[in-house]
Amino acid sequence: MFGLEPHVLLLLIACLVAACAFEFVNGFHDTANAVATVIYTNALRPWVAVVWSAFWNFIGVFSGGIAVAMGIVYLLPVESLVDQNVYHGIAMVGALIIGAIIWNVGTWYYGLPSSSSHALIGSILGVGIAFSFLPESSNAAVNWGKAGETGIALLVGPLFGFSLTIIMMFLLKRFVKTKSIFREPHKRKPPPVWIRLILIATCTLVSFFHGSNDGQKGVGLIMLILIGVVPSYFALDHTKNPLDMRDSLVKIEQVMSKVNPAELSPADQKALAEIKAQTDGLDAIFAGKTSVQQLPTEDRFKIRKGILLTANRAKALLGSDKVSLSTADRATYDEAIKNMKNFTDYAPSWVLLIVSLSLACGTMIGWQRIVKTIGERIGKEHLTYAQGASSELVAATMIGVSTAYGLPSSTTHVLSSAIAGSMVANRGIKNLNPQMVRNIALAWVLTLPVTMFLSGGLFLLFRALI
Repeated sequence: MFGLEPHVLLLLIACLVAACAFEFVNGFHDTANAVATVIYTNALRPWVAVVWSAFWNFIGVFSGGIAVAMGIVYLLPVESLVDQNVYHGIAMVGALIIGAIIWNVGTWYYGLPSSSSHALIGSILGVGIAFSFLPESSNAAVNWGKAGETGIALLVGPLFGFSLTIIMMFLLKRFVKTKSIFREPHKRKPPPVWIRLILIATCTLVSFFHGSNDGQKGVGLIMLILIGVVPSYFALDHTKNPLDMRDSLVKIEQVMSKVNPAELSPADQKALAEIKAQTDGLDAIFAGKTSVQQLPTEDRFKIRKGILLTANRAKALLGSDKVSLSTADRATYDEAIKNMKNFTDYAPSWVLLIVSLSLACGTMIGWQRIVKTIGERIGKEHLTYAQGASSELVAATMIGVSTAYGLPSSTTHVLSSAIAGSMVANRGIKNLNPQMVRNIALAWVLTLPVTMFLSGGLFLLFRALI
């Protein structure tokens, strides 16, 4: 299979199983974010809520696209993703998966709503930083630009969740005359039909968008594994003919030939020369080829590397105010590079399937611990109908917007922050449970450094053993 030796194939399968285990843990770790409100307001019975949430998580994975997944893949620069030793790729993915799982299981055990997104991203950054300490590392081992975008997205989400929920609670109190929605739900009776439908709808939306966002992270993780261990097969979408990208390559070369080097700074001149070297390299690979069968499999990663390095350097170059290109030329370049990246930014349907199944199965297990934290311990009062509906609506909106822009979102932190905002809106800051808020904040603050340390240490250990 994939032309791998049996023991390497077993290691690849072990990495894929570990990635599915991470998504499984993600499922039961994050389930409470969607079901806590419908359970604690008696809108749905617990197991009905969990199965319903699992179903919409499954659907969300298939509907979310791959923009967030590729954001995860590109946290590690393409230059440092693969070398000639397949065991190095296995050490990389094994370390980051194990580091993330250890943190996720630990915080779940103690009932802390910690973020699986933070855990995965911290583990990826830890591996990248650890790689930079190795003697053979000659390039930056972390894409800090992409990491910065990711960090801002994960930070802004909870702040907006907290603030917008306070505003929504204010609007509900101002315009909704039915005061029963602001009281503690009856322990056995379901809510009024209209608020029950709203609670079920918001639970559905959070579950769907959780699948579309968090599921993509699992897809990105598996693509990291496949590209890192079997680059000759998974570097490009093998359902497409790589020779079809030659027209786009010609258009990129034509646009870049219009850039006047004399007008550029030394750094931009170097970038332009590097772009030309990459496009010349791609031309050399394609030269004389009339069918995909004539393209050696070992050239596939070279093509991927050439496309991504060209895109990264051209993006920086074209952002310079010293580059004078017409709007038409820039549009031509954008369309051409987009067409070429269709070959690199992909995920096979079987990857989507195993991630969605892992997430859905995990959703149906182990949900009780964190549901209790969300429903009872963030604030000093029982969750009301209004708090549940407003928190989940804000959380669903924030996660959906993040997915639309291809940015990762922490479902856990967005919703727990929204719940906290609803508690503050009800009776002020004193309505929060200070000890639990401290614990959640501590888990939030520690997730990145701890997972970075865990995965980085494991990576260096594995590399020392190879």
